Amino acid sequence: MTNFFCADFSRQAEEDIIGSGTNYQTYVLIECPIPWASEAFESKGLPQNLKDLVAEVNRAKLSVRFLLVVPEKSKSTNDTKVLIYDKKKEWLSDGYRRNEFNVENIEQVATVIRQYLNGETPDCESEENQTRDIIVCTHGSHDKCCARYGSPFYCQALSTVSKLGLNNVRMWKASHFGGHRFAPTAIDFPDGRYYGVLNQESFSAILTRTGDITCLNKVYRGWGILPTSIQVLERELILRYGWDWFTYKVAHRIIDQNSDNSVIKAEVTFEKPDSSIHTYRAELVKDESKTLQLKGSCGATKESEFIKYSVENLQLCSEDMLDFETHEYVRNVKIIKGVTHFKKSESFVES
Repeated sequence: MTNFFCADFSRQAEEDIIGSGTNYQTYVLIECPIPWASEAFESKGLPQNLKDLVAEVNRAKLSVRFLLVVPEKSKSTNDTKVLIYDKKKEWLSDGYRRNEFNVENIEQVATVIRQYLNGETPDCESEENQTRDIIVCTHGSHDKCCARYGSPFYCQALSTVSKLGLNNVRMWKASHFGGHRFAPTAIDFPDGRYYGVLNQESFSAILTRTGDITCLNKVYRGWGILPTSIQVLERELILRYGWDWFTYKVAHRIIDQNSDNSVIKAEVTFEKPDSSIHTYRAELVKDESKTLQLKGSCGATKESEFIKYSVENLQLCSEDMLDFETHEYVRNVKIIKGVTHFKKSESFVES
């Protein structure tokens, strides 16, 4: 079916896109000019030592996602930028930590990445800043929907960022990172949140974190620091707390699940800027009315099942909270207007 476009089919089926933000410990973004091969790291412009490193990391099944990126503006130098985003290791997290390196040429990139992954300090220029990096998949050689929808969206997004005067936002074209059927699709770093089926109105709301929060019902794919099943619970909490949610730090726990994962009991704990901590618990139940059989890409030869969950029995916890990273108990929990909360600075005691 040469005229089959997976994104069109997904939209016609009214697929709920939540729960499709993939979860990686580390993202490695490497500046590399286009064109890219269908499998990005088979591209001719990449040196063999970098291809070998990517293959080595993949064989070791490390939680590392390599992506090629192109900046919005061409440059006159041959320097290559490497952005490494690492998931923050704190119990309560707000996303990823950026490490930015400038390498003299692309042949040196593999050495820098290997040093970083080995816990060493790369011997090259590094940068620290408060920049927000938004990558948009335009990888048309991998899936034609990313060219059809991703490329025009990217060009329009540059204009939107400029009109809003957001000098701290960098836009990047990126190689495939999943979810072509949600094109145009993007990842917002350092948060690590995934979006899809974007237009300029919803993109403006995401950039400024203002406007009608319910737009996320259609464009939010999920937060990459959370398991895909829990992402639907996080969306429910976003809709309750509004744009303020994006300033909160979050932790999660899967309490129990049945053998076929059709029912998952989960918990989300979050810390507000005032240091108060709140916890919600819910059952995530396979939603047969939303679960679909679809072709996941334009080149797919058969349909796959995409399980969707609904949030049921959402409630607040009133018992002592267990920090499931340190195994310390939190006391002084109380209920005020149905909200479990306490002050972190007053609460941790040894179990």
